[in-house]
Amino acid sequence: MEAAGLGIRDNGEWILRGSSFRVPRGRIAALVGPNGDGKSTLLAIAAGLRPATEGSLRVLGCPAGSRAVLPRVGVLLQDRPLHKTFTVAETLRMGRQLNPSWDDALAASVIEDADVPLRAKVGKLSAGRRTCVALALALGKRPDLLLLDEPMADLDPLRRHAMTAALMASAARHGTTIVMSSHIVAELHLICDYVLLMARGRVLIADDTDFVQAAHSLVTHTLDDPAAVPRAPRGGGTVIESRTSGRRLTALLRLPTHADGAATAASPSLDEILLAYLRNPDAPPLLAPGEAAQSPAPDIHRGRGR
Repeated sequence: MEAAGLGIRDNGEWILRGSSFRVPRGRIAALVGPNGDGKSTLLAIAAGLRPATEGSLRVLGCPAGSRAVLPRVGVLLQDRPLHKTFTVAETLRMGRQLNPSWDDALAASVIEDADVPLRAKVGKLSAGRRTCVALALALGKRPDLLLLDEPMADLDPLRRHAMTAALMASAARHGTTIVMSSHIVAELHLICDYVLLMARGRVLIADDTDFVQAAHSLVTHTLDDPAAVPRAPRGGGTVIESRTSGRRLTALLRLPTHADGAATAASPSLDEILLAYLRNPDAPPLLAPGEAAQSPAPDIHRGRGR
């Protein structure tokens, strides 16, 4: 999935503009950002369900929504649009008849692992079980690209574990590229190896999760004067976020630095990095090599690639 100068306008407001980024093939990418900042809309554009306002979004080498690519894309939307009067078995049969590359064994295994009765009417299922049926349809299609909007939100811990295993197995066995939005930040590093973070009309991070972690450092300084808060901690680096507590200043820095004797450095978790960027959406973006810098746009902060 590759964007060039992508702009998204919703209800008269720009929620993303002038953005260029990519998600490489075969990756499991986390799509992160505050509510209302365009995650669901971006997935809808990638699925061909709505056009971009400006710029372009290419999916599997083709324009998003083109006939050549639609059979290769699977989608799980937040509202889980299923025929409520169908049984689970009838829903799977519909998937088999509509998709020439249908994997009956894979879809059936998802239903079995989620403990969903085949004879049950979809409309009578709990929200979590409906999500499992929708995910079985999406995976059974055997897509090259799978777009998931909050796939784990309705699931209890057991079904969340089962569905996570199904996604990771699909990525490993079939090379499926997966882009999934989620608010469960703490679990992302267990599933995803790529991160795409959006906030206030900008893409702030689009890179490999291991690199994102390696490119940041948490540095703690002891302040001589508790009332004085320096603009940047000693040791250099780009400050993404800094906080003070008593006589201590803790800062998240872009790129690890060798602090002097007044400071101690630690490796931040992916959660800490993502939350710091979300709290400071004016931070300079971190984009994978080869991506064009975001172009200037009215009323939206300008970013620059690394």
